[in-house]
Amino acid sequence: MTQVKIIGGGLAGCEAAWQLAERNIKVDLYEMRPEKRTPAHQTQGLAELVCSNSFRSDDKLSNAVGILHEELRICGSLIMKAADEHKVPAGSALAVDRNLFSAEVTNCIRNHQNINVIQKEVINIPDDWENIIIATGPLTSEALSEFILKKSSDDSLYFFDAIAPIVYTDSIDMSAAWFQSRYNKVGPSGSLNDYINCPLNEKQYLQFVDELIEADKASFNEWEKDTPYFDSCLPIEVIARSGPQTLRHGPMKPFGLNNPHNDGNEPYAVIQFRQDDISGQLFNMVGFQTKIKYGHQTDIFRKIPGLCDAKFARLGGIHRNTYINSPKLLSSDLSLISDQRIKFAGQITGVEGYVESASTGLLSGLLMYNKLKVREQKPPPKTTAMGSLISYITRKDHVKDFQPMNINFGLFENMDIRDIRKKPKRIRDMEKKIRIAQRAESDLNKWLKSSFA
Repeated sequence: MTQVKIIGGGLAGCEAAWQLAERNIKVDLYEMRPEKRTPAHQTQGLAELVCSNSFRSDDKLSNAVGILHEELRICGSLIMKAADEHKVPAGSALAVDRNLFSAEVTNCIRNHQNINVIQKEVINIPDDWENIIIATGPLTSEALSEFILKKSSDDSLYFFDAIAPIVYTDSIDMSAAWFQSRYNKVGPSGSLNDYINCPLNEKQYLQFVDELIEADKASFNEWEKDTPYFDSCLPIEVIARSGPQTLRHGPMKPFGLNNPHNDGNEPYAVIQFRQDDISGQLFNMVGFQTKIKYGHQTDIFRKIPGLCDAKFARLGGIHRNTYINSPKLLSSDLSLISDQRIKFAGQITGVEGYVESASTGLLSGLLMYNKLKVREQKPPPKTTAMGSLISYITRKDHVKDFQPMNINFGLFENMDIRDIRKKPKRIRDMEKKIRIAQRAESDLNKWLKSSFA
């Protein structure tokens, strides 16, 4: 007999289903694709990565994202297992072959004896459903969005998310471009050359910025006009409009790179490409989300040195993402205050990023398991990455203008470093991060032992 209904077959929904199924809980997992498609998805697979193939930093001692990676691994995350098995070179980051990653998750979910995948759109929650996790992600269907709106008696919030182009590697002119990781930092693969770099001199860069600003933009629908962008995913043309040097200190920063075609000098600006598939046939333009119309994209990008004959596997795009006002609507156990049958997980809760979404999916599954076993539904402490995220999205401090958030050190419970305050700042900051990471791992293990022993 099915005990939990999960709506959404993305990272959060699959992770929640896996955590419950591994604990012998029967799950129905609803995914509306391919019956109903979204503006951004391209495949029928579960856990499809839409915007990027990067899970960001995998440094578990000095990066908040890396700490979250490690916490997910400790908890037996399916998403991290699939990512680790299908990673591609990306410096110190964890990036994956997105097709193999999705196929791995899809295979694990579909072949689990306790998971029943139902390809059907859920437009409302029937009264006879008892335990539900809504993990429909940032592309929640209009019908279900309307149901949530009525259920919560509160406005849904929206922001735009943009997609970066992908280029066929063999179409990049390597007599102008070169392989190098920033600051020659060795990645998990042991390579110093995980990125392709295309350089621009000052004249080329300023002309590029002007063309971005003048480019014909994609038209918005009437309901989109007042929808804000998420700050960490701004289209490049929006960044360009904020000032002529902004891109050069953002996604086009040249620092730590040396052009071998110009006596090893640092270029004025650079565009980096990160491997997108395991075979290395595809590379994506790092940080180059855009809503410029397709024809104008190719015209502008092919003027970049090294891209004159570039062939694009995918051009940039933009879509509307949806998230709820979680501080007002959710309890600390991710339950909807107005209907305790329902938990939320993933980007719809206001976390931003692949691993952040997976972590809320994992926690929703674990907390639902405790609910079914009539145990306390206590999230991890704020000293952990997962606990700090839950604390952020469910805090009750009358927050105004709630915005999506990535994991960062500012969310963790403060660390006392009075004993190292006299050390040089760089050393002090690094030691503080290491202490936070060690505390997080220790406290997460204590939480797991006390909550699921």
